[in-house]
Amino acid sequence: MSNPALSNNPALNGKTLTADELRRIYDQPAAQTQRPGIDEPVAEAGFGGEQPPVIAPSDRPMTYENTISKTVMLFLIVLVFGAVGWFMPILALPAAIAGLVLGLVNSFKKEPSVPLIVLYAVFQGVFLGGISGIFEAQWAGIVSQAIIGTLSVFGVTLLLFRSGKVRTSPKLNKIFMVAIFGYLAFSVVNLVLMLTGVNQDPWGLRTGWLGLAIGALAVLLAAYSLVMDFELIQNGVKNRVPEKWAWSAAFGLMVTLIWLYVEILRILAILRGD
Repeated sequence: MSNPALSNNPALNGKTLTADELRRIYDQPAAQTQRPGIDEPVAEAGFGGEQPPVIAPSDRPMTYENTISKTVMLFLIVLVFGAVGWFMPILALPAAIAGLVLGLVNSFKKEPSVPLIVLYAVFQGVFLGGISGIFEAQWAGIVSQAIIGTLSVFGVTLLLFRSGKVRTSPKLNKIFMVAIFGYLAFSVVNLVLMLTGVNQDPWGLRTGWLGLAIGALAVLLAAYSLVMDFELIQNGVKNRVPEKWAWSAAFGLMVTLIWLYVEILRILAILRGD
């Protein structure tokens, strides 16, 4: 639910079967396909008895190491092109639009595309550099504060996840889904009011205590999204899916962290504003 790039692909959602399970499945009739030890079917047979594709463990699997290396590479690209946006803030808006389009394309592709993921990092870097430069000119030191805040939330969430103290659950996932759709609806309405001139405030409806409350909610949603990302990556490594899916994992983490940074930057701007 957080990142379609992670949750919508069969490689990282925990449905990959082991080689032994695959052999046992193929020995059973198509209409009775089940995963050993689980009462419910793994997948219903399609028309004509055709089974949906199942990803088998790979000889060159996704690991935590290659996922981290790909994530670091993408963020280095964001930083490099962030310098371009910093000195040319006029490019921030077109870069934001291009980044949004590429983000949607990457999220719903059935297979990860490295060139498209890299292009997403390029345009998001220009966008983040542009808005960061504008905010820094208005409130000195705000960018470093936002970076520290983002890394702090990421670090704390990762430590809690590794300790086993935070995990997702079906109930929490439903609450997350309702909250994220409410947040998106509010954001769309706020944007329309600002673009049409109905509300001429720089933050639209996101001013004062309401703006801070919406920002705090967004940070909590992003933190829970990180937990979902970590679980999906853990599934991919555990199931030894092909290494290419590490690119999807890196892309998903980048989407969440960029969202988190922008929200923290906005909160700090509201707090430091008039």
